[in-house]
Amino acid sequence: MNNTAEITIEFQPKSRFEMIPVRDRLSEEFGSLLADFKQHIYYSYHTTAGYIDHLTSAKLNHSPASMKAYVESFQKLFPPEAGYFHDRIDLRDELTASEKMAEPKNCDAHLTYIGCGLRNCVTYPNRNDMPVYFIDLDGINNGKSRHRKTTVVGYNREEPAGTCQLTVPVTCHSIDTVNLRSPELGLFGKLHEELIARGINYGRVDLRLDRNDKHAGLTVNEFETLLMKHDLHEVIRDPLRFMAEKSKHVFQKPGLVLSKLRGYARYDVVRIIQKTIDELGLKESFFEEMLYFFMAYPASRRLRMKRSLSLLVREEDGVGKIVNGRYQSPILIQWSRASGDRRILEASFTSFR
Repeated sequence: MNNTAEITIEFQPKSRFEMIPVRDRLSEEFGSLLADFKQHIYYSYHTTAGYIDHLTSAKLNHSPASMKAYVESFQKLFPPEAGYFHDRIDLRDELTASEKMAEPKNCDAHLTYIGCGLRNCVTYPNRNDMPVYFIDLDGINNGKSRHRKTTVVGYNREEPAGTCQLTVPVTCHSIDTVNLRSPELGLFGKLHEELIARGINYGRVDLRLDRNDKHAGLTVNEFETLLMKHDLHEVIRDPLRFMAEKSKHVFQKPGLVLSKLRGYARYDVVRIIQKTIDELGLKESFFEEMLYFFMAYPASRRLRMKRSLSLLVREEDGVGKIVNGRYQSPILIQWSRASGDRRILEASFTSFR
């Protein structure tokens, strides 16, 4: 048997929010092609559709009902059509006139993806009792299904291939976002040089923040100016204010002042999470973490962003290259100024055997 095998599956979601059982689709469309491999790595090419990581899935008992309720809790915190900057298509200078006509208003899906910690790349053991769901937050646009795809690579063994350190310059602003894929930064060029030097054709690159850095997180999403510099900044700066202002249309009561709206927002968070706990009988210790999403300090608790992210490596033209969706960028998000205006990442390299 070969060391690895790769399958790309295409989806056409039937609703805006949909959970697609990828392993079932693998079996239906490709039979046992990946069945004999011990590990599977899953890659989503999108910024509003991804996967729950293996550890979070375990906390949710690998239950599709629990996963659905978990994601829906965050969706309620980010209602659609709530006046987000990202959805003001007329301000999107990077889009052509024809692109503006087709561009979805989906800031709520981007923020939900970031907020609940969905990932573009996850690794799962190949076990029937561990379902893997492709979670689409924006599968329908103007009544039409969007074109979605995911790649699954099967392998048996991981071989560590060393590490290197990356320095990320950041601004002096307390809240900042950095596009780690930016050519000017040069990080991806260095990573590809490392892959060639280490002879990795199929594998994974894991980026992790320094263990002492508690004031930043990592995600993969669209590095669009209005989303990154306005909507996301507002969430991090004052989440209760953000939720209150975006939910004004819900209350339908004139004259409500911001302090009262914040009270409604605070109550809403508790109600949403408690309802989920009661309905599903989940561990309260896990879901009480979600209370910090909008109510506690430090800022690291406001989003369930991760301190690490994974990048799939596969062979192209005889060498290993990092896989990227068209609009995907690994992004560093900080909520406190870094010492020396820089942050340190460790890149770990893994080869699949």
